[in-house]
Amino acid sequence: MTEDLINFDIPSNQTSIIKVIGVGGGGSNAVNYMYNLGIKDVNFVVCNTDAQALANSPVPTRVQLGSSLTEGRGAGNKPERGRQAAIESINDLTRVLDDGTKMVFITAGMGGGTGTGAAPVIAKVAKDMGILTVGIVTIPFKWEGHLRINQAIEGISEMEKHVDSLLVINNERLREMYGDLKVSVAFSKADNVLATAAKGIAEIITVHGYVNVDFADVETVMKDSGVAIMGSGAGSGEHRAIDAIEAALESPLLNNNNIKGAGNILLNITSGVDEITMDEVGIITDYVQNKVGRSASIIWGTGIDSRLKDEVVVTIIATGFASGNMEEKKPEKPQKKVMRLEIDDEGNLHKAFDLVEETFDEEEEEGNARVVTFNNFEEETRRKVELLYGSDDEEEDEDDIFNLSDEPEEISLFVRGSDGSRIKVDADDLYDEGRLDEIENVPAYKRRNVSFTQTSKSTETKVSRFSISKDGTGKPKIGPNNRFLHDNVD
Repeated sequence: MTEDLINFDIPSNQTSIIKVIGVGGGGSNAVNYMYNLGIKDVNFVVCNTDAQALANSPVPTRVQLGSSLTEGRGAGNKPERGRQAAIESINDLTRVLDDGTKMVFITAGMGGGTGTGAAPVIAKVAKDMGILTVGIVTIPFKWEGHLRINQAIEGISEMEKHVDSLLVINNERLREMYGDLKVSVAFSKADNVLATAAKGIAEIITVHGYVNVDFADVETVMKDSGVAIMGSGAGSGEHRAIDAIEAALESPLLNNNNIKGAGNILLNITSGVDEITMDEVGIITDYVQNKVGRSASIIWGTGIDSRLKDEVVVTIIATGFASGNMEEKKPEKPQKKVMRLEIDDEGNLHKAFDLVEETFDEEEEEGNARVVTFNNFEEETRRKVELLYGSDDEEEDEDDIFNLSDEPEEISLFVRGSDGSRIKVDADDLYDEGRLDEIENVPAYKRRNVSFTQTSKSTETKVSRFSISKDGTGKPKIGPNNRFLHDNVD
């Protein structure tokens, strides 16, 4: 392993300006993994409430959090206990950081007790000391349970308040990319992703290149930048440049591989013995510029790593998103006032004009009840709504939407009477059952005192049914029935 270490001939008594601190079980495992990778120019620290886990770590710098509070037995999956443990050990944490540290990575697996509770406290200590503070945290797998996921979300929200930049890695994305894995392999993948993130950013600073990216460039991109996204990818062969940048944007480091809207981009391109060409650099930078938009500031650098042979490795960090939050909040939809007119099976109206306040999604399909929706706008419009009830042929219900001014206008309603006529009624009449019975059962001409002249019934006829014929003596005879007239015409 030692022959693979990158040696920069730094004096042995000089500490690195970059530290990676693992907090809790998940963060410490990730730092142990990074330490074994042999990244020479970074100092590692592990912090935990579990004394046994600290003793098993190969990292020489260890801080036991809350030795009096927890007695080395862990935080019991309680973030508040982890937070109190970190507060108890603030002096120890300050001494670890007070040795010329300029940048610190704080890695933690969110959802448990120590990482969720202590990581924000350690981040606050570092940021208050003027250190560029970058958080790299993971969200649990779904199968770890709702409690851990909810605790993780709360921990991330608290962490975001105390870091310059925050990288959030969703472990569930690893499951989507690699499928069903054994538990040990799944957590090993998560450790590898955390290590890739910290190593990728650190080596942008520590590894010198022809077009060099130094600490000041990284600070410009990540200082007070909020939530960041990062990706790393490699490519080889004829199309290695485009393959590398596409792989970086599909990296499991990114919850959302859409970098559009970022204000700052830090881009590091590393090639091996087969050095990258200017055209290939142009392909990568143009691809990123088209993805992020022309207004973004892109800082890029190139370096050589002989171990890569013909490969090209691209690391991209995007910060400065407008929202500055993990998820952009959707604007709240205005509440709507809904007035329901309820009708029973017999067509009778009950409890009309009861106003109820409802908040609902416009995309939801509304029920079959008649709904009259009022939207309050400044411009006043008037519209008469005619509702017919009791008809034999019910048409499909439709929603009438109209605007309501400050002073509600009188609404004219019509109901169907027993004789089939449409009857105009006032809204107040709808509450009076006696008035409703009168409207429905008394003909309109009687209610309006309209008199008619007596007319013959339609069954009566003006044609005489008497006939004249001769009797047996040949004399004329009047008969009561005309045999040529029939009641039922064929």
